[in-house]
Amino acid sequence: MYDFIIIGGGILGMSTAMQLQQVYPDRRMLVLEKEAGPARHQTGHNSGVIHAGVYYTPGSLKARFCLEGNRATKAFCDEHAIPYDSCGKLLVATNEVEMERMRALWVRTEANGLEREWLEAEALHEREPNITGLGAIFVPSSGIVDYARVTQAMADEFQRLGGTIRYDHQVRALEERRQEVVVTTSCETFSTRYLISCAGLMADRMIRMLGKKPGFTICPFRGEYFRLGERHNQIVNHLIYPIPDPSMPFLGVHLTRMIDGSVTVGPNAVLALAREGYRKTHVSAPDVAGMLTHPGILKVLWRHLKPGMREMKNSLSRRGYLDEVRKYCPSLSVEDLEPYPAGVRAQAVSRDGKLIDDFLFVNTARTVNVGNAPSPAATSALPIGAHIVEKVKSLVEK
Repeated sequence: MYDFIIIGGGILGMSTAMQLQQVYPDRRMLVLEKEAGPARHQTGHNSGVIHAGVYYTPGSLKARFCLEGNRATKAFCDEHAIPYDSCGKLLVATNEVEMERMRALWVRTEANGLEREWLEAEALHEREPNITGLGAIFVPSSGIVDYARVTQAMADEFQRLGGTIRYDHQVRALEERRQEVVVTTSCETFSTRYLISCAGLMADRMIRMLGKKPGFTICPFRGEYFRLGERHNQIVNHLIYPIPDPSMPFLGVHLTRMIDGSVTVGPNAVLALAREGYRKTHVSAPDVAGMLTHPGILKVLWRHLKPGMREMKNSLSRRGYLDEVRKYCPSLSVEDLEPYPAGVRAQAVSRDGKLIDDFLFVNTARTVNVGNAPSPAATSALPIGAHIVEKVKSLVEK
């Protein structure tokens, strides 16, 4: 019998496990992960940005956790000798419509308590000679890191404190009883007093295994990237983001300086045809059937049909994809776009067709389940883990 079992070896699961072991050093804890190692899904397939908290609704969990997480992530990296770069982010406006949106973002960044600087076109050009725009907002606290390395450090710390990790253990069934939760995996069955699931792309399925209706379903969106040729490693000095369209749920194609010195372009956002559909050829008939029979997902796809078709077109054509980034970096050509692995974002969708924007938790008498944890979840992993620990403490103390 374990005291706590944590499902999920991504950054949220490992952050939660590490902090839970710190709070309850004498309790037996187990992390279950279906892959052969940590950070094999969303955590290991993102752009590595340490977000500052620019876009999020003031007062939301996203806004609060991102601001806290930015500082906590850097402190954790300092403590564990993990390299990161606080290179800062530029949000670039390329036309008058985007300038109006940039003014709204300026107000929001103030409400979220961020240090920032307004740049006119000349100041933007001085900072970034290869970037063209009418103006920009500079956010100095944004940075880059390798989140897979951060997750491994959390896993190491969890084990050092006495925790156990079982890789290659896919959860097949969950049964919540009055005094325990029984977890059946592909290898063996475990019993625990309390369960925490941080299952990402499988979040809703974990909740259903517990016999609960999650109130949402996970819709996977593939984010496709390119990497610029090595000759372009110095093309930008900061992270370069377009001004997002507030009617769209994603941030648009950006230039990201990676911690290894390379520069990536992306991501776009196309519907993945499998929960873990990292390639265009990855198709799961049950996953597709589940999406195309869910009323909420159908409403989302219909509402965003035109931009969705554009994203699919750009997914099939590097030239169309390039047009997105040439709006602010006109010197790039189609030959500069080299292959790079894609990621898949787990987006929770309600039955009435709303994209759930904030972090979401679904709890039972003996379980805490992360339902929705989109970006900036990696940046926010430490405060999210602390938040989950507080929820678990309230269950234990009942």
